[in-house]
Amino acid sequence: MTMAPRNPTTQMERRIESALAPGRFISYNVNFEFVHELEAAEKQIARMDLTEPGRAAPLYESFLAGCYAKAEEVDDSSGSFGQFVGKLFCGWIKARQAACADPDDTAARLLVWMDNDPYGFCYELERDAAKAFDKPGLAAFEKLIRARFEAAGTAPLVPGQSPRRNVDYQCRRSSAMLRAVYINQEDVEAYATLCEATELTAQDCHALAKMLVARRKPEDALSWVERGLTLSKQAPSGSEGGEGLARLKCELLMKLGRGDEATQGAWAEFCKHPSKCSYDDLMKCVPRAEHATWHKKAIHRAMETDLGSLMQLLLETNELERLAELVGQSKDSALEGVSHYTTEPAAKKLQKTRPSIAARLWRAQGMRIINAKKSKYYNAALENFEQARRCYERAGLAADWQCVVNEVRAEHRRKTGFMSRFNEVVAGLDSSKKRSFLERAKVSWGMPQAEGKQ
Repeated sequence: MTMAPRNPTTQMERRIESALAPGRFISYNVNFEFVHELEAAEKQIARMDLTEPGRAAPLYESFLAGCYAKAEEVDDSSGSFGQFVGKLFCGWIKARQAACADPDDTAARLLVWMDNDPYGFCYELERDAAKAFDKPGLAAFEKLIRARFEAAGTAPLVPGQSPRRNVDYQCRRSSAMLRAVYINQEDVEAYATLCEATELTAQDCHALAKMLVARRKPEDALSWVERGLTLSKQAPSGSEGGEGLARLKCELLMKLGRGDEATQGAWAEFCKHPSKCSYDDLMKCVPRAEHATWHKKAIHRAMETDLGSLMQLLLETNELERLAELVGQSKDSALEGVSHYTTEPAAKKLQKTRPSIAARLWRAQGMRIINAKKSKYYNAALENFEQARRCYERAGLAADWQCVVNEVRAEHRRKTGFMSRFNEVVAGLDSSKKRSFLERAKVSWGMPQAEGKQ
């Protein structure tokens, strides 16, 4: 007897349920693998858009329902699960379009989901949704949002209403959604009109300028940039959107043949915020023949900025002697305050030519971790101290390394688990020779070690 073929939809729903692992708590440590499995299931549905679009959309709906049911069982501090759910919404939009579904119905259903979103999966979803919609779908989406925006502007404020029903909230929310739609449509006129009806911000000016650049209207774009920079200076922070606008201004001035103006603007921005980013912007504006002169001028000016930014700039511009001199003049406490994203590459760059300087950077990274009591990073701290020991020895500074050892032992002696492994670093045991967890446990328990074991 021949068996009836299995229903493809049922098979796929079982695949989805298996990937969601109902009843199992997904900790932060396994979140990446969990989301990877979900993505593999989603890819199978996405392939149906070409062959069976009518089946794909309901499967996306089942997947979305499952994700909302799973939300309480996921420790999603990285946000990857939430990002995946946003991707499902966009996949659902495309599947509905492939199946020639009514665009008004698709837009209406999406807005209902966005309104009823207890876990924040739909936060700023309109940005990606606007890209997923085809032209009729985006028009339907805009029509519904526009109706909400206009209704919010005329509705009376009811005392005691929840914030989500508050007129001001609804107006701001729908205007933000309309902005996302108009950016995707590159509709400068509609975007500008909307800003006149609400409140123009520096970010709005940046968005308008970018759209005008795409239309090859650099002079019009520049006028919006100027307005944005004025608004940025008036903002409470004094720099809201300012850096992006300043960068765009330099690009536009270069396009308009006003290179000297662009250079002076980039220099003024660099002086306010010396960094690798503002340095790169400056060098884009400077004539190639003058790079060396402006580089020297920029490095001299940057010596007055904070230690971390200056170290990063010197490292990435290959000013290694200046970098070594700066580290040598800095106190240990100051180096400990610099992020390892800066100190680690600096240490690696200097450990062959200036091992004494690299040693202090490795030491600073290890101290930064244990002083902050970040126990989950103690393995990294031990690796840092091991690198420090090697660099101190290479530099002939055994006494300096011993000072580090004495400091760690005095200040952190109560961290027994860490200290036992730190003492192995001090003893110079290579990773290949270090005892395993069970071997160390046997020693603590008093069991005899096998011959040849350290």
